[in-house]
Amino acid sequence: MVRLSPLPLAALLLPSLIAAQSTILPSPPPPPPSETACNNSPDLCSRSYSNITHIGAHNSAFLRDASTGNSIAGNQYYNATLALSSGLRLLQAQVHLHDNTLKLCHTLCDLLDAGPLETFLSSMASWLSLNPNEVITLLLVNSDSQPITSFASLFESSSLSQYGFIPTNTTTIWPTLSEMISLNHRLVTFITNITPSPSSPYLLAEFSYIFETPFNNTSPSSFTCTLDRPLSAGAASAALSSGLLPLLNHFLYVDLSSGIQIPNVDSIDSTNSPDLVTTGSLGRHAELCSGQDQWGTKPVFVLVDFFNRGPATETGDRLNGIQGKTVGRTTLPAEGSGGAAVGAATGDAAGARGNLKAFGALVGFLGVALVVL
Repeated sequence: MVRLSPLPLAALLLPSLIAAQSTILPSPPPPPPSETACNNSPDLCSRSYSNITHIGAHNSAFLRDASTGNSIAGNQYYNATLALSSGLRLLQAQVHLHDNTLKLCHTLCDLLDAGPLETFLSSMASWLSLNPNEVITLLLVNSDSQPITSFASLFESSSLSQYGFIPTNTTTIWPTLSEMISLNHRLVTFITNITPSPSSPYLLAEFSYIFETPFNNTSPSSFTCTLDRPLSAGAASAALSSGLLPLLNHFLYVDLSSGIQIPNVDSIDSTNSPDLVTTGSLGRHAELCSGQDQWGTKPVFVLVDFFNRGPATETGDRLNGIQGKTVGRTTLPAEGSGGAAVGAATGDAAGARGNLKAFGALVGFLGVALVVL
């Protein structure tokens, strides 16, 4: 009788065993998830909200694209949700009362009307729902000094109030992004010209928390680090000592005639440049203000026009020390090509209108200088 050794027998059976196992074993586990990112970078999760530079879109709802007839009053090429997806974490907009409705209007609703505030807020709620690890900031200019209750009702009806951050102290101690995310309090809202109310504690009076540099700049050499608002805060050094957070207004206007000013798009590449040497560049302006002879700290908020040019996020990444460490951002073309479909997708350009002819005719009729803050 021939006796087979165990080894050759196992070798003969091994292919069958492997084939059988391949049909019943579960798929291998997925690779471990990458390190959690907050506001597009893992390095920001453990930092306090006040120790981060939040780059923002000035007049974020007012577009210069096909949906507005490429209105020369527009301050951005891309709508607010695209701004957030590309890495911005601050949105500023003007609010006016028009036909008994709070609307996003560029100085006058007959000049550039970007639709109801509620629609805009709903788009923010949708974006936050889809991006659970992000903290964003809204800065609303309450142009007609409407009561806080008018804003609160819209934040509630749009489902945005559920994300509202409520400070537990006056101004000096801010939580980390991770802490805000864990509580799902991922929206910080500042509004001008309101009286705070305990019934909506997430709606914060801007100048109780923020001071701003001058906004009406027409020359690259006019950018400064001096305090412009609120005057009651005194100098920038005093505002910083009291716990106010610095906001850098970095956008240029151009004079047309008779005091008419519009956003300066022709110089936008140099204005938004991260360059640290050129006068008037975003990088240089932020660097100067961060110096010990000025603030001794980086700006917490920065507002720019046409944010995708530069792009402005490069300066923010440098100030935050996260160059090359960001994830999850959408890259947008340098030129605006969003068109009506992009604007209407989030309601930012719903009903928007305005072009050079209409702008000139309106201003000529009113006989006033229109400057958007």
